[in-house]
Amino acid sequence: MRGLFVFALLILLTGPVRAEIALELTGRAAEGGLLIGKTEPGASVTLDGQAVRTSEDGHFLLGFGRDETGSKHLQIALGGQVIRRDIAIAERTFKIERVDGLPERKVTPDPKALERIRKEAAEMAAAKHSSTATPLFLSGFSWPARGRVSGVYGSQRILNGQPRRPHFGTDVAAPVGSPVHAIADGRVVFVHDGMFFNGKTVLIDHGLGLRSVYIHLSETTIQQESMVRAGDMIGAVGQTGRATGPHLHFALTLDETQIDPELVLGPMPE
Repeated sequence: MRGLFVFALLILLTGPVRAEIALELTGRAAEGGLLIGKTEPGASVTLDGQAVRTSEDGHFLLGFGRDETGSKHLQIALGGQVIRRDIAIAERTFKIERVDGLPERKVTPDPKALERIRKEAAEMAAAKHSSTATPLFLSGFSWPARGRVSGVYGSQRILNGQPRRPHFGTDVAAPVGSPVHAIADGRVVFVHDGMFFNGKTVLIDHGLGLRSVYIHLSETTIQQESMVRAGDMIGAVGQTGRATGPHLHFALTLDETQIDPELVLGPMPE
């Protein structure tokens, strides 16, 4: 009888055994890739020991840069339980792109232009200072413009014969005035009427540090601090800033990590 009592007391003290912490990952783990994660509310998430932002309902994002390879260590902890996953990042081969015919001052700016560039970069960086914790990106993603893909993420750029940093975005060639749409729900955090390199520019925050930028626009049709839905028109294709022809350059970043838009959006719709 005493043995039965002790057994019953042990069950009471330990309680039911908790199932493993829930974890879902969607997307592609590759150079330039983005993973959307979902775990249980209140769980803490780390990647290689660094804290990862999570929403109240347990969503989080993992982004991998152009030259980020090898394996990453993901850890989820909740209520004394811990699960671990190793994420292998696939390597990719990137193109070399030559762009000729640019005005020399747009390739090698003079001191006055450099001062302007630094000022504009600081203004844009300030707009990236904070990001909503609401995962607005869950609206889903769609292409911002239709046309020929004329520039791809990660390609080594050679401008007027001079090697420059890789191209961190996707270019869509289309006639001036063609509509440009928000790729997902978000908040417009930056609108500029004419940056030195970017020309007319729009920056949208999609939550948890994920942002999209649209440059070389001929016009902007949205106000700063506006909320937008996926597919809302935000401007029109142009040739402002450093551009040799009319096109939209759009890019995705997760905090400071440059993401390949095509890995997130998929193929251009027919």
